[in-house]
Amino acid sequence: MNTKDMPTEYGSALYKGNQPNADASVVDIVRRAGALIMVLNPGPATTNPHDPNRTPGGSSAGSAAAVADFHVPLSFGTQTGGSVIRPASYTGTYAMKPTFNTISGGGIKVASLEFDTIGYSARSLEDLKLLTEILSISVEEPPEETALETMRVGFVKSPFWSSAGSGTLTAMEKAAEILNKHGVQVDYVEFPDGFTDADALNRMFKVIFVANGGVAFYNDYLMDATKTKLDPEVRASVDEARKLSRDEVRQAFDYYAALRPVLDKIATKYSALITPSATDEAPVSLGDMGSPIFNSVWTAAHMPVIHIPAFAGPRGMPVGLSLIACRNDDQHLLSVAKILSEPLMGEGGWQETLVCSEAGLAPEP
Repeated sequence: MNTKDMPTEYGSALYKGNQPNADASVVDIVRRAGALIMVLNPGPATTNPHDPNRTPGGSSAGSAAAVADFHVPLSFGTQTGGSVIRPASYTGTYAMKPTFNTISGGGIKVASLEFDTIGYSARSLEDLKLLTEILSISVEEPPEETALETMRVGFVKSPFWSSAGSGTLTAMEKAAEILNKHGVQVDYVEFPDGFTDADALNRMFKVIFVANGGVAFYNDYLMDATKTKLDPEVRASVDEARKLSRDEVRQAFDYYAALRPVLDKIATKYSALITPSATDEAPVSLGDMGSPIFNSVWTAAHMPVIHIPAFAGPRGMPVGLSLIACRNDDQHLLSVAKILSEPLMGEGGWQETLVCSEAGLAPEP
């Protein structure tokens, strides 16, 4: 994400010392609104503020960790699979992945033109709402005021349900109990016919991701004449993209294009859909950034997602849930999230226990 006053190296030795002469669009917009840009965050090298032995998540994990660690109140990230929502679950922060292409991506290093979405982490829903209003040109009508007891939510057991660990399963069960107790109608929603094959969902996602990545990184691939500066995985993705057939690519794009209106139609029946944000608590290892399995389908569906950090897993680490709405219903989702989060945060069990230490902020013993 380009910043005119700090080197922007895109996590690659190929861009060492790169100094953009202009901000990315989102950076420029928030600067004009009065924001101070503090730092560019590293991703995988970052540790989890609640347990330095655990990962904070995917490529935008540095942004989530900076918010969780009280270094900054707001931070940007980009989500191609689950790199905004999953780190929020692992670090106990709020986060939002808006509807695809509702916020300008100018000046952002692209990985996938079909999936890349700018998102943000915060310590409150109010801050998520503030940033959304600053960044986007809303095409929505103002959301109607709705009482908690009149709401209806759909708990989605996606085709990836078997990947859920004990912390996530318990969080989903507890969320349903809490909302039921407060008068919310809770329905259990299955994935639509024709889209229940987890392998097909994954395969089609990967084809689009690889095809897009091959295009996005092809110039970098050529620039790295010595084959020593570009990440080997990025080089491999360009090589893999060359092997895709035209039929494979067309089929994958058509598959998700067909799924989007079907999921929108389901979402219109509910105040929000609710689904896991991660498979479980953050893994014990900085090398294991966790799986985006519960995020990628919603990213590919282009739907807005808000993470609520309401629960604690069996080892005391944060576990959250995702609220989801139709495409371009972002303001509605923010309004619903504010109402649903009150009982969930009040009774879910997650309590922040960060204290100062010589190494920075660390979990309270």
